[in-house]
Amino acid sequence: MQKQVLHLHDASYDPIADLSTWRAMPTRSIDHLDPFLFLNHHGPQEYGPNNRGLPFGPHPHRGFETLTFVLQGDITHQDSVTGESVITAGGIQWMTAGSGLIHAEVSSEEFKRKGGMEEVIQIWMNLPAKYKMTAPKYTGLQKESIPAIFFDEGKGTLHLTSGSYQGQHGPVESLTGLFTSTIDIKSGGAFQDELPDGSQVLLYVVNGQVEINGAIAKEHQLVELSLKGTELQITAQQDSQLVYCYGMPFNEPIVAHGPFVMNTHEEIRQAIMDYQSGKLGRLVL
Repeated sequence: MQKQVLHLHDASYDPIADLSTWRAMPTRSIDHLDPFLFLNHHGPQEYGPNNRGLPFGPHPHRGFETLTFVLQGDITHQDSVTGESVITAGGIQWMTAGSGLIHAEVSSEEFKRKGGMEEVIQIWMNLPAKYKMTAPKYTGLQKESIPAIFFDEGKGTLHLTSGSYQGQHGPVESLTGLFTSTIDIKSGGAFQDELPDGSQVLLYVVNGQVEINGAIAKEHQLVELSLKGTELQITAQQDSQLVYCYGMPFNEPIVAHGPFVMNTHEEIRQAIMDYQSGKLGRLVL
């Protein structure tokens, strides 16, 4: 039984400072897809020499995880717990904020000096109550550490971050069993997958145009699929790039306030107090 396409949600253009940004979730038409909370698509944007780079200076998080796909350019990650790394095009950053930290995502000194194209997808992934206060952790992986799995006689490539596909396993072990990936698929190429019944799919068209279980989705659209059903069929009508993730819903209360996502308002108040008192650490760039 195929999963049914329930709605196509257009991303909202919502630039951050001088950075071109398409916010696919939350928008006026969709708040979240449990357990996925947020998806921002930054760029593609060309920076000239001697630029200021990405505008995401030090800020706190608690109660969820972030996954960042670096499609073009680079990102320098720094945080108050795990240190620093520079991830370049094709790589990923996976951060478990858990009990809380302060982090920054900025451009490398080389990128700011030379300039170039920048394009980034960031997803926020909720943590259930039992993991909200887990210890923070950061994993940064370059392109060569991400399995590239070919399908349809080479017309498509799935870049696997977590979960398994065609007998291969992603390098990140998700606390909550999430499958996460990006897909590149040439015009005319077809992708099929069998998912657990009841799973929530996060499917976003970065560029191009595809047919998904009979519905046409184009660039900057988020595809909302039914929980029921197990089959997914994607056919590319143009050369396309997709974010493709899925997981089981938690069905827990979600209380969000800026960079904190918890289960109750009291937990949000505590997060704010802990941040203000310095319990999430310090980070000065």
